Amino acid sequence: MIKKPTETFPTTRATSKQNLSSTQTRPDPTLLSLIHTALSKLKAQKITELPIGDISSVADLMVVASGSSTTHVKAIAEEIIECSKKHTYKPLGVEGIDAAEWVLVDLGDIIVHIMLPQTRVFYDLERLWTARPTSTEPTH
Repeated sequence: MIKKPTETFPTTRATSKQNLSSTQTRPDPTLLSLIHTALSKLKAQKITELPIGDISSVADLMVVASGSSTTHVKAIAEEIIECSKKHTYKPLGVEGIDAAEWVLVDLGDIIVHIMLPQTRVFYDLERLWTARPTSTEPTH
């Protein structure tokens, strides 16, 4: 039998957030607005927000968007990076910008994924991060 912890501890991340409860947080609305502005400015496609704070300590929210080509994906990522830096939100990490099939921009509470459509279909992050386990009991 797997024991569940009796205590929960709040997680801390690199950017500030508003507390909803002792264990649930909401990403910075200003940062989220900056991300959406950058995505809209460069005409990113199929923008999706995935709240993941209740299943991961990595971030509170993932934003997933598509670009029509590697040049477009890279331009969208660079716009998000530039815009966030201009407003004092320094990215904690950027991955994949050279190949630009899938670029990840880690902004602490929010992780942004910009992907080519075929890459997005293949990895299907929306399904992966919305699937919830049905049981915590081990099978024998």
